[in-house]
Amino acid sequence: MFKQYRLRDYDFKLIILVVALTLIGILAIGSAKASVQQTQIYGFVLGLFVMLFLSLFDYSLVLKFYWVFYLINIVLLILVNTGMGSTGGGAQRWLSLLGIRFQPSELAKILLILFYAAFIMKYRERINTVKFLIVALFLLAPVIKLIYDQPDLSTSIVVTVVFCSILFMAGLSYKIILGILVVTIPSALIFLYLVLQPDQQIIEQYQQNRILGWLHPEAYANTIAYQQINSKIAIGSGQLFGKGYNTNVISSVKNGNFISQPQTDFIFAVIGEEFGFVGTCTVILLIIFIAIECCLCARKAKDTAGMIICTGVGTMIGFQGFLNIGVATGIMPNTGLPLPFVSAGLSSLLTCYIGIGVVLNVRLQARKSNNNKEREFL
Repeated sequence: MFKQYRLRDYDFKLIILVVALTLIGILAIGSAKASVQQTQIYGFVLGLFVMLFLSLFDYSLVLKFYWVFYLINIVLLILVNTGMGSTGGGAQRWLSLLGIRFQPSELAKILLILFYAAFIMKYRERINTVKFLIVALFLLAPVIKLIYDQPDLSTSIVVTVVFCSILFMAGLSYKIILGILVVTIPSALIFLYLVLQPDQQIIEQYQQNRILGWLHPEAYANTIAYQQINSKIAIGSGQLFGKGYNTNVISSVKNGNFISQPQTDFIFAVIGEEFGFVGTCTVILLIIFIAIECCLCARKAKDTAGMIICTGVGTMIGFQGFLNIGVATGIMPNTGLPLPFVSAGLSSLLTCYIGIGVVLNVRLQARKSNNNKEREFL
């Protein structure tokens, strides 16, 4: 269960990057909505504990229960879509168990990564067979459907992208990838065309409105596109070094109430306004470095399962960060996704720390394996 590791084998670089990004988030949340800052600090402390605990816990043992993870995932998502789920912001995404309120869709990302790490490890020789791909997609489909029905299209997209990155890193043939792209790209364009039709029944009305507000912001400046337009103005107004932390300028995002709930989906706008170009670039670089470090850990993993875990976690953090920042800067439709390690919300924060904890163990196991080989050689 627990193994003996050397302190010098710890990936302190990854820990420093994660902690630095979280601290920036705590500062920004304190300015955006001071009443939730204390909760975020508690989440940070709990996240550190969970991360360190999981970093010492043998991931190979954890993966033996991969079918249990899958079933827990399905059950939790089903409970959300029944009367046990609670509603917030027009979506039923929360679940309260034993007095704890959380989002199972956030936990689903990590549980799926762990499940597919073990599943692909077991059947890695068959990954380029039609049967394997059909089974893998069949197992993914109910999770995507349950998340989408909350409704939560953005998280469904993140889960799908993570799944694709996992298959790619696991050795999926380039011919299959090319074939999928040939079908997917035209299908995506057709899908976009269809969902923009007035009488479409494919996606929810609010989701269509977000796409329309993104494509035609000037036509929806006072309604759907209001927050994104103000977000871009706030980021631009910060200029190079920002207006200063916890600014009292009445025209700011925080004091002017130009963006609702700035501590969550649009926390990047607060950072841009108060810390300027330097602050936003720091956040972007930290997210990129965390994703890259996870990928470097994947390259050095002792087995396929470890490689998949690191790839999945790195993709989840990097892609979700891209979507959130893309929304705040207007290059993506409003998705409602939190910025990893930065946005307020314990479900997202703890999920990210769980992922990093397992990545750290993958790295520790890889270094221990290499050290053992060196001793055997000597």
